[in-house]
Amino acid sequence: MKPTLVILAAGMASRYGSMKQIESFGPAGETIMDYSIYDAIRAGFGKIVFIIREEFAEQFKSIFEPKLNGKIATDYVFQHLEDYTGGRTLPAERTKPWGTAHAVLCCKGKVNEPFAVINADDYYGRDAFVKAYDFLTTQCNEQTYCIIGYELKKTLSDNGTVSRGVCEVDADNNLTDINERTKIYRNDQGVITYEDEAGAHEVSEDSLVSMNYLCFAPGFIDLCEEQFNVFLDAHMNEPKAEFFIPTATKYFIQSGKGNVKVIPTTAQWFGVTYKEDAPSVQASINALVAEGEYPASLWA
Repeated sequence: MKPTLVILAAGMASRYGSMKQIESFGPAGETIMDYSIYDAIRAGFGKIVFIIREEFAEQFKSIFEPKLNGKIATDYVFQHLEDYTGGRTLPAERTKPWGTAHAVLCCKGKVNEPFAVINADDYYGRDAFVKAYDFLTTQCNEQTYCIIGYELKKTLSDNGTVSRGVCEVDADNNLTDINERTKIYRNDQGVITYEDEAGAHEVSEDSLVSMNYLCFAPGFIDLCEEQFNVFLDAHMNEPKAEFFIPTATKYFIQSGKGNVKVIPTTAQWFGVTYKEDAPSVQASINALVAEGEYPASLWA
């Protein structure tokens, strides 16, 4: 059974200010997602599952279905606030989705094979898809998952802070800890720094970070369901609390359920966290097309 690629596209794009998932960046109007799908198809993935907000469904399908018809199977999952909340009464001020691990949970019943998860608005590079496909088809099982690890210095934005899951690994490249750092930037001295309640902390340029490119067996979805209930018991009344994939992944290793390999990629990440990132993303894609990494029109 070929692995599936799950694309997280239900975020509210609050920092970016528009529906960045469907913004054109490529020479023939391609979105960043188009390049990920193209890389997934040539790596060997068998299906794409888009996680989107239901109100965008028709607009979204009208963009992607004509391009992908006959090239790869597609399916859609809608992330609703009330999904898997167990009948709890949700706080009225809650408008933000419950986060990436809740999005994965919404795939229950639709994804029953080994799968990779990526963000819609991140460019991951061909090498990442080749490595993910290889892992999913040769090593992945219910005790062995993986993160495609990027060098932190290759994942920063010039236009503001970024959030990254900073990985700690053992001698065998198994994940021992992962911490979501939500304010990472290069300071005035050129040192990569993150901020939390305790202040500013230096972090190594070569740290491997999760860019939300992870590979799982289908049992991870059940683990997300179990842990989402734990999360809601603790954080339901915090209007901005989110249930992140790194949180569920960390629970998986620390509860002794299995190992998560961190597989390094040489790929250069880029993405659109801020509107000001858009020109450099466009320039990066144009450069890849000029080098022959992609055709000028992906789906022609």
